[in-house]
This record gives sequence, C-alpha cells and structure tokens, in this order.
Amino acid sequence: MIKIGVVNIDTSHPKMFADYLNKSGRARYAAVYNDGFRGDDEVDGFIRLFGLERRCKSIEELAEATDIGFIQGCDWDRHIECAMPFLKIGKPVFIDKPVVGNLRECRKLEELAASGKAILGSSSVRYAQEIVEFSAQPEAQRGKILNVFGTAGADEFNYAIHVSEGFGGILGTGAVSTAFVGGTQIDGKTNETFYVRFANAVTATYCVTYGVWQPFEFVITTTKSTFHFRIDTGRIYGALLDRICDAVEQNKREIVPMPVLTESIKLMLAGRISRAKGGGEVRLAEIPANDPGFDGAAFARGYALSASKIYLK
Repeated sequence: MIKIGVVNIDTSHPKMFADYLNKSGRARYAAVYNDGFRGDDEVDGFIRLFGLERRCKSIEELAEATDIGFIQGCDWDRHIECAMPFLKIGKPVFIDKPVVGNLRECRKLEELAASGKAILGSSSVRYAQEIVEFSAQPEAQRGKILNVFGTAGADEFNYAIHVSEGFGGILGTGAVSTAFVGGTQIDGKTNETFYVRFANAVTATYCVTYGVWQPFEFVITTTKSTFHFRIDTGRIYGALLDRICDAVEQNKREIVPMPVLTESIKLMLAGRISRAKGGGEVRLAEIPANDPGFDGAAFARGYALSASKIYLK
C-alpha cells in the first residue's frame, strides 16, 4: 500500500481524499507535517480519524518516512518549497490545486519536471468522468470542437482553476491568449467573463461568480452538435486519486505533461492582466517575467479566517 506524507491539512481535501483512499485500499495517509493554520487539536484529530502513524517535525523527516508527498496547504506560494524535500530524494509529489500562482514558479515546475522530477497534479476536474467520456468519443461522431464554455464560483483562482484545468482535459494544450470580456454586479455578487483563443482556432469562455459556489458546468459546441454536462463532484476525487495511485505504482513521472498543467495557470494569469488593463487580448507568451500573479499568502490568510474546524469529528 502506498504511504502518503501530507504537508499541511489546510483544506477539506485531506479529509475527503482519506475517506476515499480508506475504501479503495491502494494508498493511505501515513504521516503528517503541519505548519499551516490548523491547530494541534485538528492535526491530532486528523491523525486519530485516519490512523496515521506519526506526526513529523520536518518535511525532510516526512519525505524519508513515506512513498509520496501530498502538498495540501492553501498558500500556493509555498508549494514548491514544501515539495522540494521529496523531490531532492527522488520521491514523487502530488501538488494540490492551484499548483502555483505566478509565471516564475510555472517555469520552475517545468524545469523540475524536465530534469526528471515526478510532479503530479492537480485539479480533480481535469480527470472527471464526464470529461473522460466526452473525450473518448470519436471526433467523426461528435464533431470538431469549436468552443468550450465553463462556469465556476467562489473566487478568482483557487476555484476557477478547476474550469481552466477542465479546458485542459477537453482541449489539451495550445492556449494563445486570454481577454477579460466584462463583468456585472447584482445583489452584491460579481460575475466576470473571460475569453480564450487556442492556436488551432478553438475558443473557450469561462465565467466566475465571486462569493457564491457554482457547479462546474461545461457546454461544448462542435461542428455537429452541442454537448452539456455538470461535473459530479461526488466522483471527481476518486478519479484523480486513482490516477495518482496508477502513476506511483507504475513509476510514472507525470499524469499529464507539466507544460499542460502550467498552461492552465498561464491562461488565468493572462486573464488577470487583461482585466487590470480594462480588457483586450493578452498573449500567454507575453506575460511579463516579473508579473506578481495570484497572491497565495493573501488567499491563505483569508481562508484561515473563514475556516471552521473540520478534523475534530
């Protein structure tokens, strides 16, 4: 059985993942290192709930004691830092979404992957059964894709990255530019729309509603028909975790190539820049090297303030 070492249990994902893995019997959380906002009471609760063997005093100790690292802190600006002790000793890591939040760290991940490091991830939506089933249809039957439309809610990056990675699952790579189209505010809720162009002439559009959870809906227009589905969030964690277990058991260094994962982030970075300019196309290749990107530390502070205790039962 695969032994997982988890770095920080900030979000609900460790709990949800552990529930699934305990049923599957292929892997389990075996040890934890925590320097996030969860207190000792919740760390002890997590250990007790899922039968972990130990709480480690350093990430280095955690890496030595387990087969794979799960980086699950909600400050994505620390993800590479937390992954390095595993990568340095040749062990794989799964980095939870969003993997990173700026261009510099996208390039760092690409360099690490190109050097042979095993980095797995990230959004469970990319591997959703609905996307897999659509993609399995022969193009001659479903038609060539013209446009993909997706929806997300809650926040501009931590949740919206699911839709961007969904685009990756459906379209693969090849995004050229993103443009902020516009937004509206009604009853204190803001919705924004972004438009993406791909090198093969396919386009994509995504809408994000801030402060409101929205289902992950995809509408795919092809040369023959229109396909619509809502992602079943009750199944997506299993779809992702099964892929991770397959990769570890088969000694694979990736589930999808790192440039495909990082393109989903760059797509959104270009959209953020376009919005700051008031709209207009921003090419992914022209994102400034010093662009600050999305602020992981600020997101983590806000998340901590609103988080309830979830690991005590």
